[in-house]
Amino acid sequence: TDDESVIRSADKVIFPGVGHASPAMQYLRERKLDKLIVSLTQPVLGICIGLQLMCKHSEEGDTDCLGIFDEQVKLFPATGNQNVKIPQIGWNNIYDYKSGLFNGLSENAFVYTVHSYYAATGKQTIATTDYIVPFSAALQKDNFYAVQFHTEKSGTVGETILKNFISLS
Repeated sequence: TDDESVIRSADKVIFPGVGHASPAMQYLRERKLDKLIVSLTQPVLGICIGLQLMCKHSEEGDTDCLGIFDEQVKLFPATGNQNVKIPQIGWNNIYDYKSGLFNGLSENAFVYTVHSYYAATGKQTIATTDYIVPFSAALQKDNFYAVQFHTEKSGTVGETILKNFISLS
Protein backbone atom coordinates (compact mmCIF):
# COMPACT_ATOMS: atom_id res chain seq x y z
CA THR A 1 0.00 0.00 0.00
CA ASP A 2 1.02 3.61 -0.38
CA ASP A 3 -1.51 4.78 2.24
CA GLU A 4 0.45 6.64 4.93
CA SER A 5 -2.09 5.98 7.69
CA VAL A 6 -2.09 2.23 6.99
CA ILE A 7 1.72 2.12 6.97
CA ARG A 8 2.11 4.22 10.13
CA SER A 9 -0.45 2.13 12.04
CA ALA A 10 1.13 -1.22 11.11
CA ASP A 11 2.98 -3.10 13.87
CA LYS A 12 5.65 -4.08 11.34
CA VAL A 13 6.39 -3.04 7.76
CA ILE A 14 7.81 -5.28 5.03
CA PHE A 15 9.39 -3.41 2.12
CA PRO A 16 9.80 -6.01 -0.64
CA GLY A 17 10.38 -5.72 -4.31
CA VAL A 18 12.09 -6.65 -7.50
CA GLY A 19 13.06 -4.24 -10.23
CA HIS A 20 15.38 -1.37 -11.04
CA ALA A 21 16.55 1.14 -8.42
CA SER A 22 15.91 4.33 -10.39
CA PRO A 23 12.20 3.82 -11.24
CA ALA A 24 11.59 2.29 -7.81
CA MET A 25 12.98 5.41 -6.08
CA GLN A 26 11.02 7.63 -8.48
CA TYR A 27 7.85 5.75 -7.51
CA LEU A 28 8.60 6.23 -3.79
CA ARG A 29 9.39 9.94 -4.22
CA GLU A 30 6.27 10.67 -6.28
CA ARG A 31 4.14 9.25 -3.47
CA LYS A 32 6.27 10.80 -0.70
CA LEU A 33 6.94 7.29 0.60
CA ASP A 34 10.68 8.01 0.71
CA LYS A 35 10.20 10.46 3.58
CA LEU A 36 7.63 8.22 5.23
CA ILE A 37 9.83 5.10 5.21
CA VAL A 38 12.83 6.79 6.82
CA SER A 39 10.60 8.24 9.56
CA LEU A 40 9.08 4.92 10.65
CA THR A 41 9.67 3.80 14.23
CA GLN A 42 8.24 0.27 14.07
CA PRO A 43 10.37 -2.63 12.77
CA VAL A 44 10.85 -2.45 8.99
CA LEU A 45 12.19 -5.32 6.87
CA GLY A 46 13.51 -4.62 3.37
CA ILE A 47 13.72 -7.61 1.04
CA CYS A 48 15.91 -7.78 -2.10
CA ILE A 49 15.62 -4.38 -3.80
CA GLY A 50 14.12 -3.20 -0.50
CA LEU A 51 17.60 -3.65 1.01
CA GLN A 52 19.22 -1.87 -1.92
CA LEU A 53 16.82 1.09 -1.75
CA MET A 54 17.47 1.45 1.99
CA CYS A 55 21.17 2.04 1.24
CA LYS A 56 22.74 5.41 0.48
CA HIS A 57 23.28 5.08 -3.28
CA SER A 58 22.99 2.52 -6.07
CA GLU A 59 25.16 2.22 -9.16
CA GLU A 60 22.01 0.95 -10.87
CA GLY A 61 20.90 4.08 -12.71
CA ASP A 62 23.29 6.17 -10.55
CA THR A 63 20.45 6.47 -8.05
CA ASP A 64 20.38 8.24 -4.69
CA CYS A 65 18.40 5.99 -2.36
CA LEU A 66 16.87 6.31 1.12
CA GLY A 67 20.16 6.50 3.02
CA ILE A 68 19.05 4.44 6.01
CA PHE A 69 22.16 2.28 5.66
CA ASP A 70 25.60 3.73 4.90
CA GLU A 71 26.44 1.12 2.27
CA GLN A 72 26.70 1.77 -1.46
CA VAL A 73 25.06 -0.69 -3.86
CA LYS A 74 27.38 -1.88 -6.62
CA LEU A 75 27.18 -4.07 -9.72
CA PHE A 76 28.96 -7.39 -9.35
CA PRO A 77 32.32 -7.11 -11.12
CA ALA A 78 32.87 -9.02 -14.36
CA THR A 79 35.12 -12.03 -13.87
CA GLY A 80 35.76 -13.25 -17.41
CA ASN A 81 34.60 -16.69 -16.22
CA GLN A 82 31.66 -17.91 -18.31
CA ASN A 83 30.47 -20.06 -15.40
CA VAL A 84 29.95 -17.00 -13.20
CA LYS A 85 26.67 -15.44 -14.31
CA ILE A 86 25.22 -12.03 -13.57
CA PRO A 87 22.52 -11.80 -12.37
CA GLN A 88 23.21 -14.33 -9.67
CA ILE A 89 20.27 -16.70 -9.48
CA GLY A 90 20.32 -19.51 -6.97
CA TRP A 91 21.23 -20.52 -3.45
CA ASN A 92 23.78 -18.81 -1.22
CA ASN A 93 24.90 -19.70 2.25
CA ILE A 94 24.79 -16.92 4.82
CA TYR A 95 27.17 -16.70 7.76
CA ASP A 96 28.46 -14.45 10.56
CA TYR A 97 24.96 -13.83 11.95
CA LYS A 98 24.78 -10.87 14.31
CA SER A 99 21.08 -10.43 14.98
CA GLY A 100 18.07 -12.08 16.56
CA LEU A 101 16.63 -12.11 13.04
CA PHE A 102 18.61 -15.34 12.57
CA ASN A 103 17.67 -17.08 15.85
CA GLY A 104 17.14 -20.79 15.34
CA LEU A 105 19.21 -21.07 12.16
CA SER A 106 22.21 -23.31 11.86
CA GLU A 107 25.44 -21.63 10.76
CA ASN A 108 25.76 -21.45 6.96
CA ALA A 109 22.03 -21.68 6.22
CA PHE A 110 21.10 -21.39 2.54
CA VAL A 111 18.86 -18.68 1.06
CA TYR A 112 17.56 -17.98 -2.45
CA THR A 113 18.90 -14.96 -4.33
CA VAL A 114 18.24 -13.21 -7.64
CA HIS A 115 20.31 -10.05 -8.10
CA SER A 116 23.02 -8.25 -10.07
CA TYR A 117 23.83 -5.63 -7.43
CA TYR A 118 25.06 -5.96 -3.86
CA ALA A 119 25.80 -3.92 -0.74
CA ALA A 120 29.37 -4.30 0.49
CA THR A 121 29.98 -5.46 4.04
CA GLY A 122 30.25 -2.73 6.65
CA LYS A 123 29.44 -1.80 10.24
CA GLN A 124 25.70 -2.37 9.69
CA THR A 125 26.16 -5.88 8.23
CA ILE A 126 24.40 -8.53 10.35
CA ALA A 127 24.94 -11.50 7.99
CA THR A 128 27.39 -12.09 5.17
CA THR A 129 27.45 -14.14 1.98
CA ASP A 130 29.54 -14.15 -1.15
CA TYR A 131 29.32 -14.39 -4.91
CA ILE A 132 32.36 -13.08 -6.74
CA VAL A 133 32.97 -10.87 -3.67
CA PRO A 134 31.82 -11.04 -0.03
CA PHE A 135 28.78 -8.82 0.57
CA SER A 136 26.01 -8.03 3.04
CA ALA A 137 23.33 -10.70 3.10
CA ALA A 138 21.57 -8.61 5.74
CA LEU A 139 21.84 -5.16 7.30
CA GLN A 140 20.44 -3.55 10.45
CA LYS A 141 20.31 -0.05 11.85
CA ASP A 142 18.00 0.66 14.77
CA ASN A 143 14.50 -0.57 13.78
CA PHE A 144 15.48 -1.09 10.13
CA TYR A 145 16.41 -4.58 8.93
CA ALA A 146 17.06 -5.70 5.37
CA VAL A 147 17.98 -8.91 3.56
CA GLN A 148 19.35 -9.21 0.03
CA PHE A 149 17.81 -12.66 -0.48
CA HIS A 150 14.19 -13.67 -0.97
CA THR A 151 12.82 -14.93 2.35
CA GLU A 152 9.62 -16.05 0.63
CA LYS A 153 11.59 -18.39 -1.67
CA SER A 154 14.07 -19.63 0.95
CA GLY A 155 12.02 -22.45 2.47
CA THR A 156 12.20 -23.04 6.22
CA VAL A 157 15.19 -20.68 6.57
CA GLY A 158 13.16 -17.81 5.09
CA GLU A 159 10.15 -18.77 7.17
CA THR A 160 12.26 -18.72 10.35
CA ILE A 161 13.64 -15.26 9.50
CA LEU A 162 10.13 -13.91 8.83
CA LYS A 163 8.83 -15.40 12.10
CA ASN A 164 11.76 -13.83 13.96
CA PHE A 165 10.97 -10.47 12.34
CA ILE A 166 7.30 -10.74 13.28
CA SER A 167 8.25 -11.45 16.90
CA LEU A 168 10.36 -8.26 17.17
CA SER A 169 8.98 -5.54 19.42
